[in-house]
Amino acid sequence: MEIREKLTQYLASRKEHAAGLLQELIAIKSTARCEHDVQDFLFKYLQKQGFTPEFEPVDEDIVNDPAYTQVPGHTDYHGRDNILVNIPGSGGGRSAIIDSHSDVVPAPDEMFTPKYENGIVYGRGACDAKGQVLTVLLAIEALNALGIELKGDLQAQLVIEEEAGGNGALSVIKHGNKADVAVVLEPTSLKVHPANRGAVWYKLAVNGKSAHMGKYWQGVSAIKEMMGVIEILKEYEIFLREESKGNPLFPFEPSPVNVNIGQIQGGDWPATVPEQCWIEGGIAFLPNRLISEIYKEVTGLIESKANDWVKSHYKFEFSRLHNEAFETDVNHPAVKSFCEIAGSVFGPEPPLGWIASCDGRLFYHSGKMPTIVFGAGDLAYAHSLKEQVIMDDVLRAAEVLALFLVDWCGVKEA
Repeated sequence: MEIREKLTQYLASRKEHAAGLLQELIAIKSTARCEHDVQDFLFKYLQKQGFTPEFEPVDEDIVNDPAYTQVPGHTDYHGRDNILVNIPGSGGGRSAIIDSHSDVVPAPDEMFTPKYENGIVYGRGACDAKGQVLTVLLAIEALNALGIELKGDLQAQLVIEEEAGGNGALSVIKHGNKADVAVVLEPTSLKVHPANRGAVWYKLAVNGKSAHMGKYWQGVSAIKEMMGVIEILKEYEIFLREESKGNPLFPFEPSPVNVNIGQIQGGDWPATVPEQCWIEGGIAFLPNRLISEIYKEVTGLIESKANDWVKSHYKFEFSRLHNEAFETDVNHPAVKSFCEIAGSVFGPEPPLGWIASCDGRLFYHSGKMPTIVFGAGDLAYAHSLKEQVIMDDVLRAAEVLALFLVDWCGVKEA
């Protein structure tokens, strides 16, 4: 019997077990700074399956890394370790990292009581990303149970704090964990994504001059001045979209590139000319830009287009989320292999870029590794009150992942 057929049969036999395991994972409320219980559960589960997992602490000095994302309410990483499963190869093969995250975004309490109906598991984390954690577990379990020994080294990573910006993955990279390819599991609807849209959050403030509204001409309205700056930001959005056209990995309409204004606040009294106004928002961009270039372009446009008052009284900064875009060459052997394997299971489809941020950028930029994002589940359900994943899709994702590892790492002859 061929490896593919053995994998298909083994994974099918584990469907009910897998659905039960996913429900157990969902029931553990692993929101930000509360990942200990789920990591402990996963560690013990891996031990029961015959693996030798390791807890790898997150170094406290990671906060000084340029790629670190500030997390509101952060104190320390004590008791919040990443999990690594090192599976040494027999030698002579290419290495791989497979990674996903066990933390989830907040949700009403009832979303941590999972349901399993008509082959679908519902609950917080079902697709983002405990269903992906399950995919990782199923893939390595299948290889182990079937006695398939890879030639190349394999490391499975289950990390924390992805939803807050990716600091768990950044930590494993800073510890020197490296491979010939990294596969990051996220809900991509079983599409292969060797590229990822970037996103950066900004804060822009304009100061005015307060005055009583009875003598408004003696003041300068920060809100009025901000209105002009908002027009400049929308002008930048048009420019950025035009500059980003033509990338075959991002053929989407409407454009995934945008400048969003998510919050606005100004003034402190109805009868006062407002002295302050600030907005916060996000800029989504493609791999043709770095965050540093976006900063220069936005400030350059403000300096050239705004009036003299604004030029002397504004502040623009990237103080929170700062996720670079990335693009692995579609002709890289790992991308070609993954697409061929996925195509043999689902039917051939071209690789595309993903339009949500994830840890993939860190493996690409900080880790200098070719990176692929893939997984079961629809992104539209992630973070929603209807979060769900189809169990058959999880099994197929695990099959693709295992088959890719067999092809990429090579298999020791019996």
